[in-house]
Amino acid sequence: MSMTRDTKVTYGLLALFGIFGPILFPDYTLSIAYLWMMVLMASTWDTLGGQMGYNSLGNITFFGVGMYVSAIVQVSFFYEGGVAEYTSAMGSIKPEFTPAEYFWGLGLGILAAGVVGLVLSVIFSSFMFGLRGPYFAIGSLGLAIAVAEVTITIDYVGGASGISMPLFPGDIEFRSTFFYILCFVLTIISHFLLRWLYSTQFGLAINAIRDDEDKAEAMGIPTLAYKRIGWAIPAFFMGCIGAVAGNMAGFIDKEVAYPIPTFGIFMVAMALLGGKGTLWGPVLGAIIFHVIKEATWTYLLNLQWVALGLILIINIVYFQQGIMGWLQTKYPERFGIVVDTSTVTDADGKEAA
Repeated sequence: MSMTRDTKVTYGLLALFGIFGPILFPDYTLSIAYLWMMVLMASTWDTLGGQMGYNSLGNITFFGVGMYVSAIVQVSFFYEGGVAEYTSAMGSIKPEFTPAEYFWGLGLGILAAGVVGLVLSVIFSSFMFGLRGPYFAIGSLGLAIAVAEVTITIDYVGGASGISMPLFPGDIEFRSTFFYILCFVLTIISHFLLRWLYSTQFGLAINAIRDDEDKAEAMGIPTLAYKRIGWAIPAFFMGCIGAVAGNMAGFIDKEVAYPIPTFGIFMVAMALLGGKGTLWGPVLGAIIFHVIKEATWTYLLNLQWVALGLILIINIVYFQQGIMGWLQTKYPERFGIVVDTSTVTDADGKEAA
């Protein structure tokens, strides 16, 4: 997929902000890290929800699973007592990991979280894709709730008491920068992977499924295979970013790992705000939504949910195409969209309806 001049400028500005943001605004390093996390969440959700038309409310499942998988890997690889002893002590055991142990454990944990998320998506897809439309959305939400409830019954990972993550071995000021870099890098990788995929036959196939799945299948497109891939990609990246988020938080439990009322809904809202089914819509929506969220949390503490609720209402009722959808309709030539303005005349030379 070739880049236009506007696209190159956009990438350049985002790169400058990504590199110099923490330097210019050191007090907001973690906030900007969460901004990139939001971009990743919205963009990967749009693969299934926007590009393919399967609105999932359960992608947060892989986010939470990623947290716990990473914790298991980080602790079990370098703590002799194992995860069960580590969690059963309920914080009384504070093993110190060397920098090498911590960073190796974190790297392996992030990778394992992504792989486990991918595998689970394949398993869940064997029965979830028997549902369509609102039934799939409700079913995926039920899946997330069920996985969250099952997790707190497992004493091995701390049960309802949660689990403390290994302490970051470096300087506390560098901690924020380190996790910022991880969020930024994962977001870049996911964005360019999706950009490439949408330019291939994969992009055409999932758009065909969105437009009319039955016709797509009749034309010989293996719809189930494409749907599984379309869910596996978000699952992988949600698992990876969940592993990073768990270490950023320092402690995980059901509420931290499975924030269904917040992040679970935010990723959908961001894609809708920016314009689902587009590459840049979720990115733009995530940036705007996160800035408004942080501003209302800071200056309108008692009205933050009212403000976010109004955004959703206005977006869904009056602005369903999202920002990118509106811009593409208003300025199609800026997005490489060719509009046929020729008129068709009838036998009398009059314009046909």
